[in-house]
This record gives sequence, structure tokens and C-alpha cells, in this order.
Amino acid sequence: MQEMTSPFSSWESFYVIVGSAGGALTGLQFVVIALITELRKQRTTAQIDAFATPTIVHFCAVLLVSSIMSAPWHHLSSAAITVGIFGVAGIAYTAVVMRRVSSQTGYTLVFEDWLFHTALPFLAYAIVIAAALTLVSHAVDAEFWLASAMLLLLFIGIHNAWDTVTFIATERGDAGQEEKA
Repeated sequence: MQEMTSPFSSWESFYVIVGSAGGALTGLQFVVIALITELRKQRTTAQIDAFATPTIVHFCAVLLVSSIMSAPWHHLSSAAITVGIFGVAGIAYTAVVMRRVSSQTGYTLVFEDWLFHTALPFLAYAIVIAAALTLVSHAVDAEFWLASAMLLLLFIGIHNAWDTVTFIATERGDAGQEEKA
């Protein structure tokens, strides 16, 4: 029996690491969301949809692409099509997030919010599409571009999760001061 190997087998360790990180960080983000529910000030679903859900999506995106790139593809074109569809879906989702973020009324956005919630995710998913389009003709370059996009999504998610946690911590501190007054 012939053993199937992936054309991306040299990237196996990379995708195991980033995929595992994406999966683990997804679980931790659920803990963060659970902390939000304990705050005295209630969050709207619009705020969660604009800021927390995209973080989960980016972590899961890293996990999904890691799985796609670890599959034993027969042809690079099949992997390229799958990754390309994923990239287009990521761009579409980023457009939805842009709309959600821009319609926020309970929070005034700063440049950093726009950068990490809209611009950088758009860039990451655009890089995924570019990698998919060149995967067959320039596989090595495309693999590096795709890996860069996955790291960018992972770091965006880490930044946004940290931003959420610090917001919760400072708001909890403010709520505690109000109760003492």
C-alpha cells in the first residue's frame, strides 16, 4: 500500500504549532466572554459581535487553515481552491465586522481598534487569497505568504483578546470605585 504524503509535509510542524495555538486560544477566549457576563454593566450583542466574535473567528481560521494545509492533498490545485474560498470568506466576514464596528454607539473607536479589527484582518485574508492564487505556480513563496497570514491572524487575535481582558479589568476597577463612593 502506498503511503500518502502531503506536498506541504515540510510545513507540518509549523501548522501543528499554530493550529494548536489557535485552538487553545479559542478556548481561552470563551473564558474571557464568560468574564464579561460577570460585569455589572451589561454588554450588547452588537458589541460582542463587533469585538469578541471576530477574535474567535480569527483563532478558528488559523486552526482551519492549519487543517487544510495538513491534509494529504493529491494536487496543489485542490488545496489552492480550498484556501482561496476560505480567503474570500475571510474578506466577506471582515466587511461584516467593518459594518458592525462602525455602528458602535456605546464605545468610541480609536485608531488601534480600526487597525486590529478591520485593516489587519483584511490584509491577512487578502494575503491568503494571493497565496491561493500562486500556490500552484510558486508553491514555496505561497506557503510562506500563507504562513505569514496565519501568524498575522494569530497575533491579531492575541492582541484583541488582550484588549478585551484589559478593558474588562479596568472597567471592573471603575465599577468597584463607584460602589465604594
